Amino acid sequence: MLRKLIHPILVLPFCLYINSQEALLSKTNNNIEEILQEKETQIFLDYSEIDNITLKNNQELKALESLVNSTTFTLSSKIAKRYPSLDFQGSGLPKYVSGKNYNSSSPTTKTSQFSANPSLNIKLDLIDPLRGSEIKIARNNYEIAKNNYEIKKKDLIKEAKSRYHKLQKSYQDIKNKTLSLDLSITSLKDAQSKFDAGIGTKFEVLEAEAQLSRDKQSLNEKKIQNQINKIELKEILSINGDFEINQKQKLIGFWNHKLNKNITEGLVNSLSLKNITLKKSIKENQAKNFLNIYKPNVYISNTLTSSFSKGDSLSVKIDPEKSGSSYTNTVSLNFGWNIFDGGQNKNLYKSSKADAKSEDYSYKNLENILKKNISKAYLNLKLNEEKILSSLKEISSTEESLRLARLRYDVGISTLKDVLVRQKELSNANSKKIDSIYNYNLNLDELVRLTFLEVSNICNNKNNPIKNDIQSICNI
Repeated sequence: MLRKLIHPILVLPFCLYINSQEALLSKTNNNIEEILQEKETQIFLDYSEIDNITLKNNQELKALESLVNSTTFTLSSKIAKRYPSLDFQGSGLPKYVSGKNYNSSSPTTKTSQFSANPSLNIKLDLIDPLRGSEIKIARNNYEIAKNNYEIKKKDLIKEAKSRYHKLQKSYQDIKNKTLSLDLSITSLKDAQSKFDAGIGTKFEVLEAEAQLSRDKQSLNEKKIQNQINKIELKEILSINGDFEINQKQKLIGFWNHKLNKNITEGLVNSLSLKNITLKKSIKENQAKNFLNIYKPNVYISNTLTSSFSKGDSLSVKIDPEKSGSSYTNTVSLNFGWNIFDGGQNKNLYKSSKADAKSEDYSYKNLENILKKNISKAYLNLKLNEEKILSSLKEISSTEESLRLARLRYDVGISTLKDVLVRQKELSNANSKKIDSIYNYNLNLDELVRLTFLEVSNICNNKNNPIKNDIQSICNI
């Protein structure tokens, strides 16, 4: 009866729209499937291998490793100032001098002589006011470079794990959307069967077709996002060729550490806080150096000079076989003292001390940020635990609701709209579970990065004393 009340003219635009969308979507689906079917030789990438692969392949880490080596050589060069230096100089090795000296009141003399004048100088700084601070600065720079390498390494590993979780999530999103698509196909078949039997309406068929079209589009979007996530993980790990991962989503572990312990360990082990302390030390040593310039520099030196010659010099008659040699050895204690420079270095000292003081505020600010980030990650972890449990109950409820709605629709006491609503609720419930597990794993990785504590494989949730209680995160 209702079908007779619907004018065909009103239905025609909707039909044309759906058919055009179906045609466009079908063409798009073919193109997407062709792209997604392009495969290379595959390897299997396990979650436990991410750390080693990142350390082995990431180019940014290799660049930072070179910087660490650079600061090592700089430190060695500063330490070398504690040892004596040896200089060798040679003035003409050999040197040949020839000439003639004419004087009207004396005989003309000639010169034809080979000579060599080597010298050897040994110097040892007994008191160098700048040496100690320069070594400390170089050592601090080396420690900062090592810490920066560790910070980057941990950040990259965390990012790689995040992309792994994201790729794993996208596989589950595809699975969820595929389920929704199958349900929409079933709904369309039911609606078409009822319409053909004269007990359904064209609007229900069109509504089912529209839902099917939306589910197809949503599935294609998830497939494209899956490929993008795969490319991003491939990029950070520098993997050549294609790879596969374990597509099943699961909790990577449990967090059995209290919030106070998280904050304490995070602050104690923070490499960024240690770097601020090292930077302050560098600036304080630089300040000391500006004052140490006014202190005397004491050093001992030993200079050995010698000369060798063959031939004559300033002689009336040249004897080419004539030769001679001499040497002198000088040992001396020396010092230099910069007494006054107009106050230049004193002002630079004050400037460096002010810079060092600013690091105290940077330390306190970063400390507060770390406390906030650790607390936020911990509380979000607990929130996602609740969301996982809640989503499980929601999935169970919506599955039953969908089953009952489809039964009511089959016997004619409900509409297809009710079935599609329940179908959408089930898809949303599955999405909530997928998102909650994804966010839970991200929170775990973040807490590991911030606190340097480890994830446990054993659940120790005191809030759920009943081991077999399904409402416990320990049983997920």
